[in-house]
Amino acid sequence: MGEAATLKAELRAGRLTARDTISVTERIEKSLQLAHHGAAAIEAVSGRTVSGFLPIRSEVDLRPLLAGLRSRGARICVPVILDKERIVFRELVPGAPLVDCGFGTSAPGPEAQVLDPDIMLIPLAAFDRNGHRIGYGGGYYDRAIARLHQRGLSPNLIGIAFDCQEVASVPAEPHDVQLQAVLTESGLRIFKKQIG
Repeated sequence: MGEAATLKAELRAGRLTARDTISVTERIEKSLQLAHHGAAAIEAVSGRTVSGFLPIRSEVDLRPLLAGLRSRGARICVPVILDKERIVFRELVPGAPLVDCGFGTSAPGPEAQVLDPDIMLIPLAAFDRNGHRIGYGGGYYDRAIARLHQRGLSPNLIGIAFDCQEVASVPAEPHDVQLQAVLTESGLRIFKKQIG
């Protein structure tokens, strides 16, 4: 493991531990604050596809934000791990049954439509003020974004985290994809072009 990868592993572990210390009640409140800020900041979603995620462990609960975006005309999808290399994004519609997808995740089954997101709400372990992120270490999102780019698609990339997951600096590696913004309970911080 190289120096950058070692440092990332240490930062990941530290920020996930900090996230785990947030009480369930506080996590609900922070998730609702994040949804409020996201609803105000993420504009022009009607007719667009937004990928979110269903929470595992101590992640932000995006369901209130996703419901709000759906009510404004967005199509919602969530990631599904297909194998060790790939995720796809299946449409999440109200009332559709969810299936176990491994790693503690659940998502719509194979009958659900696979969509290409216009806006990606991306879970992460840590982020810095320049829009660099540390994921969970599997590289699924980096590869999914690269595949979308190869097809000429360029979704808006918004990291989803709690404030406590910010670090001073993330060591960037060549395969890393920089975020355009991060949404936390304090609001949306934009790093690149306008979101919406």
